[in-house]
Amino acid sequence: MADARSKQTDAPVDLEIVPDEKAARGLALYTIPAHRAFADALAAGLIRRFGGDPLSLARGLVLLPNNRAVRTVTDAFVRASGGGLLLPRLVPIGAVELGEGLAAALDPVGEAPVAPAIAPLERRMILARLVSEARARAGEAVDGAEAVRLAGELAETLDQLLVEEVAPTKLRAIEPGGALQAHWEQALALFDIVLDAWPKALAERGRIELAERRARLLDALGRRWRAAPPDGFVCAAGITSAAPGIARLLRVVAGLPRGLVVLPDLAITMDETEWRALTPEPPRRPIETHPQFQLKLLLDRMGVAREEFSVWREGGGHDAPAARGRAVAEALAPAEFTHRWTTLPAEARRLSGVRVAELANPAEEAQAIALALREALEVPGKTAALVTPDRALARRVAALLGRWGVAIDDSAGRPLSILPPGTLLIALAEAAVQRFAPLALLALLKHPLVRAGATRLDWLEGVRGLDLVLRGPRPAPGLDGITTALAAAGDTEAADWWREAVALLTPLEASFAAGPQPLDLLVAAVREGAQALCGDALWAGPAGRAAADLLADLEAQARLGPPRTDPRALPELLRLLAAECAVRPPQGGHPRLAIYGLIEARLQTADLMVLGGLNESVWPGQSAPDPWLAPRIRAELGLPGLDRRVGLAAHDLASALGAPEVLLTRAKRDAKGPAIASRFWLRLQALTGGLPRRRDLEHFAQAIDTPAGFDPAKRPEPCPPAALRPKRISVTEVDRLKADPFAFYAKRVLGLAPLDAVDADPSAAWRGTAVHAILEAWARDDACAPGKLRARAETLMRAPGTHPLLRALWQPRLIEAIDWIARETQQLVEQGRRVIAVEQSGMIDLAGVQLRGKADRIDRTADGGLVVIDYKTGKAPSAKAVRAGFSLQLGLLGLIAERGGFEGVNGTASDFEYWSLAKQGDQFGHITRPVHAEGARDLIRTDEFTTIVAAQFTVAAADWLTGDAPFTAKLHPDYAPYGDYDQLMRLEEWYGR
Repeated sequence: MADARSKQTDAPVDLEIVPDEKAARGLALYTIPAHRAFADALAAGLIRRFGGDPLSLARGLVLLPNNRAVRTVTDAFVRASGGGLLLPRLVPIGAVELGEGLAAALDPVGEAPVAPAIAPLERRMILARLVSEARARAGEAVDGAEAVRLAGELAETLDQLLVEEVAPTKLRAIEPGGALQAHWEQALALFDIVLDAWPKALAERGRIELAERRARLLDALGRRWRAAPPDGFVCAAGITSAAPGIARLLRVVAGLPRGLVVLPDLAITMDETEWRALTPEPPRRPIETHPQFQLKLLLDRMGVAREEFSVWREGGGHDAPAARGRAVAEALAPAEFTHRWTTLPAEARRLSGVRVAELANPAEEAQAIALALREALEVPGKTAALVTPDRALARRVAALLGRWGVAIDDSAGRPLSILPPGTLLIALAEAAVQRFAPLALLALLKHPLVRAGATRLDWLEGVRGLDLVLRGPRPAPGLDGITTALAAAGDTEAADWWREAVALLTPLEASFAAGPQPLDLLVAAVREGAQALCGDALWAGPAGRAAADLLADLEAQARLGPPRTDPRALPELLRLLAAECAVRPPQGGHPRLAIYGLIEARLQTADLMVLGGLNESVWPGQSAPDPWLAPRIRAELGLPGLDRRVGLAAHDLASALGAPEVLLTRAKRDAKGPAIASRFWLRLQALTGGLPRRRDLEHFAQAIDTPAGFDPAKRPEPCPPAALRPKRISVTEVDRLKADPFAFYAKRVLGLAPLDAVDADPSAAWRGTAVHAILEAWARDDACAPGKLRARAETLMRAPGTHPLLRALWQPRLIEAIDWIARETQQLVEQGRRVIAVEQSGMIDLAGVQLRGKADRIDRTADGGLVVIDYKTGKAPSAKAVRAGFSLQLGLLGLIAERGGFEGVNGTASDFEYWSLAKQGDQFGHITRPVHAEGARDLIRTDEFTTIVAAQFTVAAADWLTGDAPFTAKLHPDYAPYGDYDQLMRLEEWYGR
């Protein structure tokens, strides 16, 4: 006892613990073991002690850690009463609005008023301004979002100092020395805003810190109770925080005539050597990762010993075997004591009622948990809950339970940043910052809250029209760029709809175009733009009200932050603040199921507790480094170590393992790769030699979406009648017809054409079109003058609509290849060749169909022959493909030319050339030929080329265009590299089988 009291140095004089106080008053100290349902045991015990007189129970006061605990204990009283009951006052001392909650419960008349606490967002914006000013003085500029993020981390560090009652001025007294000295001097320069500017800012507003206000209220409450104990009982239950102010209050409550302190799962039977090892004498470090460390620290600060605690007599009705609690304590023992495991008898290492399920990935884990919860509903009256710190896993489980029409409440809530109102605000800011780039614009206009209601379908029709226009490379930036793109596309319906949309977005564009400005003006612009697009539907429901509150607070407090904010920082700022805003659903889920986060799960129990996400970095979570205070400096200040969260997570796990039935789950992989099992999982498995597995759940999680049998699709071979088959074909489609008839069928018979991606990088086809346009204009308007081709290419690269990536990466190689074309053409002209046709369309009737084609260029040689030229921005077709009867485009164009299909062109095709702009050797640009005059190198003879391709085309036309051959999918896959219709033909179901 004396040793425990010697560690208490934080208590003020008026609450100093008197040595004979316990003898004078006695201390009512209790613990409820983890294997008992805390809330139910607490309610049963309080009713037994004070429920004889209903008014006696009603005059009592129960102090609880948080609002969720208040709801849980209320439900426990209802269950324990068996009828009507006047409840005691339940007050959460961990609630944000602590002062208001205590005032409503206790009505401290006559006390000197405690200054109000500064609002959280007001505090953060002031700190953000101070941080940005400090960074500016240090020559480091930070944007608004970064300043707010740093201010949030600084506020957390400041809160820790205040909660632990460490004066910030102690920072200046630290001399870390060594390698930390330079880093600390730099950090201390920033901490001056806390030491000097921040207290002045608080004093100007007549406000104090929330943590300081809480400590003052608790101390005032303790003084009042010591001077005049309340008439009713006072019970502090389930509180594990070791903050000095809370420890002093609990010490006072324990000494009240009708006071009780009830702690959850205090290890009163732990070996004394192990207990003392948790907080050893320096230089040994405390074992902050142990589940009992926080409670030992609380006892030390209360000035009480573990031996003074008694076990709460009453049970809770959802109790597990007591042996399990002892086994869990052994499993979580400090590493230096785990050697005892080998000497423990089998019954001491057994965790009856605890099973595990190990799944392949998070999706299967969520499915297994959903199955376990659904299975619990088959037992009348059985309750079940999922406890996990992984909010993504919680959302998945809630969604999967919808398969059976089961709604479930996640008490931890969901961040506003992933809910529709939050995503709308972020999307609006993103679109404005990106100057309404296609992807950002369409994401905004298609948002489910935009024009929700009767006009939604008409609005979406307009958005779909705009979507089609914005396929391909990005248009010019800004709303004007979209207007120009619509005009160029000639889509009058989309253009008419766009006039309505652009009117809603123009004010936002003007606001963001003004550059850095006060943050409240940018927030107001986003709010007004959101209202214009969505109307009042945006602000409806819990998420809508949270979004409205966030914008209202931000707009009101923004002037306290950095004086000017770059609009480009606003999306990240909104995302940051919205992610910190948890939206909890209204009650309405299944009454026997629940999902809890770790904080919400404290004091909770159920017949089945599913503990999910037991992987390292999830449970326990990865300790985030403190950006302001190094671990050594935190230790010198007496602040909690970064590993203390591991100990809290361990205590949460131990408490949850007290349910009658427990299921532990983990996934072997996560989104990044193989996952490492939680240290808690490994300890439990090592102690027990392997917990029994729910292999049925593991199997069902895989099998539930796997049909018992399936009939895979066969290779498609549609065979429409000849009358419905196309009778016109382009020379560029012949290869597709022969190699992949189904793809030709899908495009020409079904009329299904693939769409370009929105805001796509310029594709090879787009680059080819651009080059062909340059070469066509050069030949027609400049008469192939060598000095004018480069100028045309440079004009294309400078055009506003040219993609920046294309300008940066393709321009150098394009210019070099263009120069090569100019030089090569000039040399040929000097040798007697001349250009007679460029980009000219032609047509002939052949084999009962109309064959069409466009020649990139046709030259006339000095002896009167025709040279058919095809420009390629990439690699030219191989000679092997030509010999196999594919890549016949040049030959078919020569055939059209020989038969007079090109106006003004006549003669015999004497050569065929591919002019490729791709690199060969040390230069860009080279000429290849698919034929040879003498048939050398196994090439087709030049004078036989058109005859051969005519024969091959005649066979293909007779089979698929005028005949009745089926359009077989991937008939020659080696020559069908494009996958535009692979999904339509269900390729994966039959290819290779």
